[in-house]
Amino acid sequence: MPVSRSAKKALRQTVRRRAKNLSVKKTLSETVKKYKKSPSAELLAAVYQKLDKAAKVNVIKKNKAARLKSRLSKLLGTRVSRS
Repeated sequence: MPVSRSAKKALRQTVRRRAKNLSVKKTLSETVKKYKKSPSAELLAAVYQKLDKAAKVNVIKKNKAARLKSRLSKLLGTRVSRS
């Protein structure tokens, strides 16, 4: 356990940030799973929004967000062309 005042404050900050980051990651993964189950343009827009927000606040790296956006948009294209 932290001893000094600054270490105690740092622990409080870390706990808050971790909770927020896990929340963002969980909602992102749920949205991506929902999109993969039934791809649509509306869900793709929601996924893009979540990915951009997560990259903006450094929960994920911006290149990972770009990579996922590319792969997920390809998934929509293949589903549309097969139907």
